[in-house]
Amino acid sequence: MRPSRHMLALVIGLAALSVGLVVLRPEDTTLILLPWGGLFLLMVLDLALTVPARGIRPEAEIVARGFAGHDAMLAVTLTAKRLPPSAELRLSHSAGLAPAEGTPIPLPVRATSARIDIPIRLRDRGAQTITRLWLRYPSRLHLFEVLPNWALDLTITVMPDISPILSGAIQAQMLPLLDGARVNNLRGSGSEFHQLRDFVSGMDPRSIDWKRSARVNNLVARETRVERNHQIILCLDTGHLMGERLGALTKLDHAIHAALALAWASGLAGDNVGFFSFGARPQPLIPPRPGRAAFGRIQSTCATLEQDEAESNPTLGLSVLNGKLKRRSLVVVFADFVDSTSAELLVENLAVMQRQHVVLYVALGDPAMQALTRPDSTGMEDVAKAIAASRILQERQAVLDRLNRLGILCLDSAPGKLSAALISRYIEIKAKEMI
Repeated sequence: MRPSRHMLALVIGLAALSVGLVVLRPEDTTLILLPWGGLFLLMVLDLALTVPARGIRPEAEIVARGFAGHDAMLAVTLTAKRLPPSAELRLSHSAGLAPAEGTPIPLPVRATSARIDIPIRLRDRGAQTITRLWLRYPSRLHLFEVLPNWALDLTITVMPDISPILSGAIQAQMLPLLDGARVNNLRGSGSEFHQLRDFVSGMDPRSIDWKRSARVNNLVARETRVERNHQIILCLDTGHLMGERLGALTKLDHAIHAALALAWASGLAGDNVGFFSFGARPQPLIPPRPGRAAFGRIQSTCATLEQDEAESNPTLGLSVLNGKLKRRSLVVVFADFVDSTSAELLVENLAVMQRQHVVLYVALGDPAMQALTRPDSTGMEDVAKAIAASRILQERQAVLDRLNRLGILCLDSAPGKLSAALISRYIEIKAKEMI
């Protein structure tokens, strides 16, 4: 319990009044005691009318698991013989949680129980804890602030976001490639044998199978389709640059979510998926397996993947990966750079890998940087920020253009659109049979 602002204002006012009485009526000391005695009686009355903190019993519960970037609801139930009219809740928690707290919450009048739902943004992967609940409410006459607190032992495991997979959004995006009109258009232009059919007018004469046609004494055509069982390697940079936050999540978390979405989409398309990560040192390669069989292992690896505080070493990481790949693959590299100078090693190693594999470089654009290039005012500080942001974006685009000239595919997307854009690019690569 502590004095409120009203109490401090009264004390300051009475102190000024006491000084005035001493100056004006130094012989009459009883006048000084009267206002302080009245304040004391007011304080006693306020404490008698206020809901005691020891009579409040809280209960809190939260879901055991949640997805990074989403909200989890913490349900707090307060029980007492009589609840205060309003209260403010605060939590002691791990740094990976961001609860919406600190706003006064009205409670039911003369109620004995009330339930409060607090949305908590899940920022970081891993086990996050809530250790203590703090309550603050004013006394009946607003002379004091009551500050009870209770220990909590709540743990929520934050996992990579696979909600697009569970909702079927990725499967819906893949339907045109698997069963829809897109597949019908791709038949006849692929390299994998699909079926034999009678040759009819309008078909490509190059599709005629002359040996089989001679056996049946009728023109027979070979129908092909897009090749399956390609090898997809998801490669993540876990260096300190990937720790920058874009919104609620880090670049590494955005990359993990997009990588898991692509792993699931590759499984639907019948491809084999592997996983590799590197920071200052490379991590073991998860060998490519059929997408759905590999998804569980990749998901568990991503759930425990930690960001490296040191600078990443793309030369060592990509060289190790290139030496382990014995088959032509689609290598999807999630990495970041600051400027053209820091990107030099990354560009050189991607160029080496591109000689044997199809390389798709995925970069995350910062919407805040784009917003700085369009200032709302023409002040000197805003103009200087706009010029600096434009220069950074120009250097970034120069690196991407250089990668394109080297034959490396590039995808630069905003965080919220990354998964959908990556799957669309994957479908395009499959359709063009670039692997």
